Amino acid sequence: MKKRQLGTQGLTVSEIGLGCMGLSYAYGAAPPEAQSLQLLHRAIELGVTFFDTAEVYGPFKNELLLGKVLPAVRDRVVIATKFGFKIPADGGRPRGVDSSPANIRAVCDASLKRLGIETIDLFYQHRVDPNVPIEDVAGAVGELVKQGKVRYFGMSEAGVDTIRRAHRVHPVSALQSEYSLWTRDVEKTVLPVCRELGLGFVPYSPLGRGFLAAGAGQLADNDFRKNLPRWQGDALQQNVSLFDTLTRLAKQQQRTPAQLALAWLLHQGNDIIPIPGTTKIHRLEENLGAAETTLSADDLTAIERAVPESAVQGARYDQAGLAMTGL
Repeated sequence: MKKRQLGTQGLTVSEIGLGCMGLSYAYGAAPPEAQSLQLLHRAIELGVTFFDTAEVYGPFKNELLLGKVLPAVRDRVVIATKFGFKIPADGGRPRGVDSSPANIRAVCDASLKRLGIETIDLFYQHRVDPNVPIEDVAGAVGELVKQGKVRYFGMSEAGVDTIRRAHRVHPVSALQSEYSLWTRDVEKTVLPVCRELGLGFVPYSPLGRGFLAAGAGQLADNDFRKNLPRWQGDALQQNVSLFDTLTRLAKQQQRTPAQLALAWLLHQGNDIIPIPGTTKIHRLEENLGAAETTLSADDLTAIERAVPESAVQGARYDQAGLAMTGL
């Protein structure tokens, strides 16, 4: 697996990482722990060095899971986790956001313990807290960096002004936001600013929450995607037709739709490091195959014509504000 620089402060990661949320959270029943551990071990064998988690995934369960695998290979992996939600001590549903310096410090200590490590490589603010000045957030993370508890500061789903203000207080190494063939608004807004300031960009849900890998599929009753507009009614049917077109194109190139979608992202710039998630080893291996997929300018144009942004139907989230849950 080739490496890429994530930002300009010295962080180097595999060009495709692993989003670990689905191993514990959100997409129906979590897989058996043994299956998840096998997948994590296989990812390491295949050269993945960048693992993405968060306290809210579970809550807490995902960090505990990674803590059973990653400390043993600490010198070979980069661990990213996140703060920023108000989570009950018993691990119940988040009750809003909380990026107060006191909570940032508490989350850092708790995450270090769950992960079984001494330093968090990349510590993201999971969602912007409108009640806490971003300068205070950046300052608090900066103090953790000085203490050796955190190496680099990241942000997630932050806007242009917020990124600039935070970066003036403490260097931001990476921005994580949703980015894929069917979610491209960042290209017009935050991605240019990230490049201006030297931030790496980490697309989460780079396969459209699995849609660009397997279409709509059969979702479990407790899979949160059932609440998303893109997975409902007429919007779903129109989006399925886009997936079918992408599938036909992938067959022509002897690739899978997931590989084309991820390869397209990788070709958007060397500062892009997608973190597709999966619970299945064969899907992991398929996703990593995108790194070996070379696309010409004509190929890129054909992929964008297969899934034009203007043709994607439905909003990213529902009116209940699932964006604020960190999913």
